[in-house]
Amino acid sequence: MTVTRPQIGDWKSIEELRALQERQLAPLLARAARSPFYRARESGRSAPATAADLRSLEPTSKQDLRDAYPFGLLAVNRTELATYHESSGSAGQPTASYYTEGDWADLAERYARKWVGIEPSDVFLVRTPYALMITGHLAQAAARSKGATVVPADSRSAATPAARTVRLLHRLGVTLTWSNPTEALLWAAAARAAGLDPATDFPSLRALFVGGEPLSPARRARISALWNAPVVEEYGSTETGTLAGQCPQGRLHLWADRVLCEVLDPSSGKLSEEGRGRLVVTPLYREAMPLLRYNLDDEVEVEYTDCACGWRLPVVRVLGRGGFAWPVGTGTVDQQQVEDLVFGLPASDGVLFWRARAGRDLLHIQVESQAAGVERRLTEAVARSLGVPCRVEALAPGSLVPTSVLTSNPDALKPRGLFGPEEDWAQALLYY
Repeated sequence: MTVTRPQIGDWKSIEELRALQERQLAPLLARAARSPFYRARESGRSAPATAADLRSLEPTSKQDLRDAYPFGLLAVNRTELATYHESSGSAGQPTASYYTEGDWADLAERYARKWVGIEPSDVFLVRTPYALMITGHLAQAAARSKGATVVPADSRSAATPAARTVRLLHRLGVTLTWSNPTEALLWAAAARAAGLDPATDFPSLRALFVGGEPLSPARRARISALWNAPVVEEYGSTETGTLAGQCPQGRLHLWADRVLCEVLDPSSGKLSEEGRGRLVVTPLYREAMPLLRYNLDDEVEVEYTDCACGWRLPVVRVLGRGGFAWPVGTGTVDQQQVEDLVFGLPASDGVLFWRARAGRDLLHIQVESQAAGVERRLTEAVARSLGVPCRVEALAPGSLVPTSVLTSNPDALKPRGLFGPEEDWAQALLYY
């Protein structure tokens, strides 16, 4: 069955957007009623069929998905599945996700909604995991749907260390990349280690697509300056696909025409359209695995506001996984706050890599930098912005990210059992 999904510009106001969401809820809820999980959950009650019914449902949690592992949320015949995936398990036991070909059409369209469009002439380097997670497969599907050439430089493969990735970027004339933001910093350091200037020696590169971790404005600006190319952020998950994308004005917008989004106040349990809290989503076109009010447990701020881009979609700030903030002194700190201060240092300080430990009485930050005064500048910035006691330690380059990580090209070993008379056959153990 051919499904017509909305495209940006199909609505002229927030009211039209809400009407579009409402029209899609009935077929979605009918699909969800075929899921064993939701069928059991609504046992003894009429199946939800309207927006009001949906708003009466308790959010679906990650634990619900873990308890239903692997196929408890399957709403189609298993023969209709195109792919099966699992999350990274960064917050506990992994969760399962599965998609039909129709689901993949929606996933690819959402990913490709970049203000820097994907074109047939593009050489697109995908530097995120393939394996069980969705991220690499998602970018490849979107790029191929636009006719681009894909370079599958899987970030979990020993065959593509940082040095080889930089060589691919340089020799192939890569035009677009997909990675987490930290990878883009590693490439910059590896390029310099190879005698290349990331700002001038990669003239084909026209944008870096990034996701997978919170990105502060200061770090985004630093990566863009390093590579002399725009950094285009997106936000999503293995369970849902892309949920938000960055507009030309630099703001993240929720794809609310494809996913109904709500904000959960964890203290009161109240769900609302906007505000600060945990993001709760209902993908509107999901076939294989409908999710109703799925709590991603990510801390966000959502606001319905006008934006010069004209997309008429809610704006979201992604603050990180819920609870990932620590008390220090009389205040609290989270990663985005510290990151913004670290990358707010002058570019001449040369800081690419850092780490911090939030103790009860002291925030200890280490940065790789040999610039004079960097410790004083960052200490003052923390005191001014966060008001917590802080100790900053400047380390020599290579202390946090060893030079070997940036320059080595280890062999991609293949199984081998027969060795010559002068070879070390103990290497066979490396294959097991």
